[in-house]
Amino acid sequence: MKSETSTPTGEFVLRLSATRRGARLARLLAVHQLHDWGLTGSAGEAAELVVAELASNAASHGRVPGRDFEVRMWRGDDHVRVEVSDARGERLPSPRENPDEGGYGLLLVTALASAWGVRDRRVGKTVWATVPLTGRNRVTTAS
Repeated sequence: MKSETSTPTGEFVLRLSATRRGARLARLLAVHQLHDWGLTGSAGEAAELVVAELASNAASHGRVPGRDFEVRMWRGDDHVRVEVSDARGERLPSPRENPDEGGYGLLLVTALASAWGVRDRRVGKTVWATVPLTGRNRVTTAS
């Protein structure tokens, strides 16, 4: 397991085991980084929830035994970009219109992010979201 990396340019990278424990740790370390960037209140909470949902999805739906997932965050002037990569490229996320128990994650990401989408990787996929730091959330999806 690699430790967190923080740079003056506002980038955070973390690689964790694709387990429920790894997803919880991703959220905790992301919160620490968000606080280091001075992001608290509703903007910090929105970014925290997006990291938590995407990390949880990577650990549960994107899990390949023996493979990690990766969390990346960048802080821009007016947004935080969150990317979570996993090893299962064939399992694409899709919000459910009528979610059952545990099916609200992407609806939450859609509500909190100004945009989100999925892009292919050589192995697996990356699910990304842009969380605005100010203003009202707008929702668009793209790939």
